[in-house]
Order: sequence, then C-alpha cells, then structure tokens
Amino acid sequence: MAHHAPRPPSHRTTQVARNTTVPRPRWSRFTTTLATLAAAAVVLTGGPTAAHADPSVAEIERQIDQDWNKLEPLIEQHNATRTDLAAKRRQADALGKRIAPLQRRVDQAMNQVSGLAVQAYKGENMSTVNALLGSHNPSQVVEQLGLLDRFASRQQREVRTVAELRDELAATKAPLDEMVAQLTRTEAQLAARKKQINTEIDRLQKLRLKVYGNGGGGPLRPAPCPAGYPGGPAGTAVKFACAQIGKLYVWGAAGPDNYDCSGLTMAAWAKAGVPLPHNARQQRQVTDRVSRADLRPGDLVFYYADLHHVGMYVGDGWVVHASQAGKPVTMKRVDDGPVNSYGRPG
Repeated sequence: MAHHAPRPPSHRTTQVARNTTVPRPRWSRFTTTLATLAAAAVVLTGGPTAAHADPSVAEIERQIDQDWNKLEPLIEQHNATRTDLAAKRRQADALGKRIAPLQRRVDQAMNQVSGLAVQAYKGENMSTVNALLGSHNPSQVVEQLGLLDRFASRQQREVRTVAELRDELAATKAPLDEMVAQLTRTEAQLAARKKQINTEIDRLQKLRLKVYGNGGGGPLRPAPCPAGYPGGPAGTAVKFACAQIGKLYVWGAAGPDNYDCSGLTMAAWAKAGVPLPHNARQQRQVTDRVSRADLRPGDLVFYYADLHHVGMYVGDGWVVHASQAGKPVTMKRVDDGPVNSYGRPG
C-alpha cells in the first residue's frame, strides 16, 4: 500500500457536552470523574500526507504510539466511569424497590381521603348535624355530638396521615429522581465519548494498515508463557492470560474474544476468583505494592505516570498485555515502556 511522509501535526479537538453538577455529597466523586471525562478533549496528530519521502515503519509506529498514549487514558477513564455508572444504576433499582410499598400506601390513603371528600360533598355530614339539631333528648344530643367529634377527628387524622405519607414519599423519591437524571446524562455523554474514541481508533488502524496491511507486527509469543507454572490463584490467572495471546484488542472489552489492557488482567484474575475493577489506576489501588526484585508470575505491571496501561508479568522478564487497537494480545519485555509500579492481586 502507498506510504506517505508526515506533515506537521494538525490538532483536532473533540468536544463533549458539559456535565451538569448535582450538589449532593454522595455524587461528588462520581460527578468529578464524569466531568473530567466529559471535558477532556482528544487532541491527536493528523495523518501524514503525500510529500517527498515515505515515512519508515519505525516512524509510523512512533506516531501511532504517541497518539495511542493520548487516547488510552481516556479509554481507562471511560471504563472507570462506566463501572461507577453500573453501581449507581443498581442503587437506583434498589431504591425504587424500597419506594414501591410506600407508593402503594400513599395511593391507598389517597383513595380513603377521596372517599371522605365524596361523603362531604354528598352532604352526609350535614345530614348528621341536622339529625342532632332535631333531637329533643339532651342526653342523646350530647352522645351524638361526641360521635360527630370523633368522626371529625378521625377524618383529620386520616388526612394528616396521607399528607405525612405524601411528604415521606416525596423526600424518599427525590434522591432517586436525581440519580435517574444523572444516569441519563452520563449515559448520553458516554455514548458521545465512545463515538469519538472509535473514530480515533479507526484513524490509527488505517495508519497501521499502510505499514502492515492485514498482517501483524512480529511474533506474539517470543518466549514460553508462562515462564514457569506457579500454583494457586496466580497460576490460574497467568495461564489464562497466556491463553488469550492472539486475541485482538477492543477497548472496553473484557473477553472472551477481545480485551483492552485492564479488561485482560481483570478477566485473568476473575478466573482465579479475585475481583478487580475494569480500570488500570483502580487496579493499582486495590493491589499490594511489590518491588521489581519480588515480581512473580501473575503480578501486574503498571505503566506511565497516570497509570493508564497495565500488563501481567509471566516470568523471566516478560509481560502479557493488550496493547492497543489493531494489535493482538502479545508478550513484551517488562521494561518495554515507562514502568510506574507493580501490584499483586489477591
């Protein structure tokens, strides 16, 4: 396929509608993450155009890597926000179930009050008063006045109970209504972000195809994977990760046919019964820190200052990772990239 020389980068900024902040404390972390995701702009270099000389394969790969390292943090942010969104959706569903019985009580009480209103409109209370006024027996009048007073008090209590139930329902539903509105906005923003990410991935993939066609970029398994066979959960996780070599990267995926970086490590350790979040930074937060000297198969290797990439150590200085769109899950040397830290799940 034709090769083209690079031109000076042309920057393109993609915008997402700003998130509306809901001033409730329990939403603060979620809305902050969402606002960061919504406000972030993907600024990537434009594709090369025809010039005097074709770029080399190394130059093309450097450009792809540079652009990808701008894009992958947004993908990992998207994964974290999507996880928070699912948790908030479950909270909304649980709150809705708790509100349902209260809603039925309010409906029943409102029906009772409506019945009292109909009785008053038909004049039943007035008929009772007329009967009392027409009585000639003083003791009967006193007794019937007491009955009327109790009836009126019962009406007042029922009306007051309905008002209290109505206010309780409104107070209980307010957080749910707010949550549902927030979820709706978040889902719309994630859909917009997904479209933008896919557009950038398509551009990078077209760039790669100019160099490799439909082929790959070298051997996927340059060394035994794993280097040894550790027992326990780590052995289960590392053997699972090695078995995924060759499956294509798809952002936001966690198997069984495609993975992104944190999706691969999450799925591998899930196979071993250890849950991890679908986000590289969050995986770092929930794993025990280990040193380079103490690395063992199954440990996670986190890259870049912002922790936007993660792979699994498989022994003998090698890592299995889902690198970027258009590339399959493969092995690489642990130091092939700026290592941030190491973590041990379980």
